[in-house]
Amino acid sequence: MDRLVIIPTYNEKENIEAIISAVMELPLDFDVLVIDDGSPDGTAAIVKRLMEDRFQGRVHLIERAGKQGLGTAYIAGFQWAIEHKAEYIFEMDADFSHNPMDLMKLYDACANGGADLAIGSRYVTGVNVVNWPMGRVLMSYFASKYVRFVLGVNIHDTTAGFVCYKRHTLETIELNKIRFKGYAFQIEMKFTAVKCGAKIIEVPIVFVNRVLGTSKMSGGIFSEALLGVIRLKVSSWFRKYPQL
Repeated sequence: MDRLVIIPTYNEKENIEAIISAVMELPLDFDVLVIDDGSPDGTAAIVKRLMEDRFQGRVHLIERAGKQGLGTAYIAGFQWAIEHKAEYIFEMDADFSHNPMDLMKLYDACANGGADLAIGSRYVTGVNVVNWPMGRVLMSYFASKYVRFVLGVNIHDTTAGFVCYKRHTLETIELNKIRFKGYAFQIEMKFTAVKCGAKIIEVPIVFVNRVLGTSKMSGGIFSEALLGVIRLKVSSWFRKYPQL
């Protein structure tokens, strides 16, 4: 297994078959690992059908009991990916806010551009967000600016959820020490990668707000991120990070 796309889901029956099919149709072969947190709408059943009927051996599923948080879903996916020797490990949303074709750009940045971590960035070339309310755009944009300032990292889109890690990067990051479970998880992972000496490349993407299904975003998620970065910065003063 060379390239693995991890997609966390909770009630994504409207999107999951289409997003998996789009990944399967890319010019390069990508496997997909769905981490489903007990979706009552039957998301996992759709994935199982695809595993049996259309994409045997390339689609995989981890079912968990109830909503346990985005961060723990990705950690479970990373551990699975490492165990199965995936070389390039991607995070992507199920709702088409991330264009599956952009997986190719992220892969290229890691495979040919020398990146240990490639970020699909909404803000590296301005503000590339479609169909978000202006308030949410501003909140996300300035949250990333704030995080960049407080943590002292040269990353424009610190809260991005569309990324590619080389396996050795995830093996170096001490996943058992990642503490945040919500969207602050994205910040913590990038900050830890920086502290571990990872080469990071931001790849410009256009982020499109979901059309189908319900967003899981809330103001509380941003509050967690804004307060959490201070704790993250302070704790980093007392921690020695393994180096790539």
